[in-house]
Amino acid sequence: MFLRIDRLQIELPVPARADPNAAAALQELLGGKFGEMSTLNNYFFQSFNFRNKGKLKPFYSLVASITAEEFGHVELVTNGVNLVARGPDIDVKNYDVAAAPFAAVRDARATANFFTAGGAALPADSMGAPWNGSYVFSTGNLILDLLHNFFLENGARVHKLRVYETVSDPVSREVCGYLLVRGGVHAHAYGLALKHLTGVDMTKMLPVPNIPTDKFPEARRYMAEGMHRRLYRFSPGDYAEIGAIWGNGERALPGDPDGELVVVDGHPDGGKIPDLAGISTAFTPEYQPEEIFDIAGKLYKAFKSS
Repeated sequence: MFLRIDRLQIELPVPARADPNAAAALQELLGGKFGEMSTLNNYFFQSFNFRNKGKLKPFYSLVASITAEEFGHVELVTNGVNLVARGPDIDVKNYDVAAAPFAAVRDARATANFFTAGGAALPADSMGAPWNGSYVFSTGNLILDLLHNFFLENGARVHKLRVYETVSDPVSREVCGYLLVRGGVHAHAYGLALKHLTGVDMTKMLPVPNIPTDKFPEARRYMAEGMHRRLYRFSPGDYAEIGAIWGNGERALPGDPDGELVVVDGHPDGGKIPDLAGISTAFTPEYQPEEIFDIAGKLYKAFKSS
């Protein structure tokens, strides 16, 4: 089962303006073939389908704990898309539904974000193509699945780097910077798992592409905090066995700030989830939302007083 916490893994900045085309680029990191929906669902099904969990506990715990983190990555990218797609909170009183207030949407790269989701994220890539389950690789062969995961994390890194090079807004770049660091941790972890199983040191290939992560200012801060050396269990009591792989004297990759790899109980402290105001002329959450605001307020007041 899963425990949900109403926070993002990091705090995201508030955008100065809406940038739907940057949001479309960020969609690649959500619903693209190497996006967070792919990493999540690959590890999701691998952890569910894992054979001989008890006898292979360190490897099962590794995939399972990274699965939990990937839920938060999907949440993070989705919130990043939402922030960039609509920008700061808008005073809806300045909008006239009869004056084509969203005419600019016609020139946006991904019009479906508005037409389908009211200016929010979709489970799709940067071209609007839906994410699909054929991206999931779960064979049941431990070495083959881990090898695929190592490949997947490095493929995801290429896409993060390319998206980063196309955006300039602080939200998109913060998302990219954080995910570059955390994806690097996952690639490192899968490489160590394969080294234990096969004797082949896959970590010597890293990073792929061969550009230091701290070249990117938004990633540099997280590395200075030691985020590249931490693997979170995302559980109050389970998956401690990952310490047999991520730990035992293993250190950060050459070229990264040095230090021992550590397993962290629980989850990151994180940051608050943005509370985006509705846009009544886009019918979110309703054209005249005062009535449903009043209903929700009365429900909450009754709950608090009970």
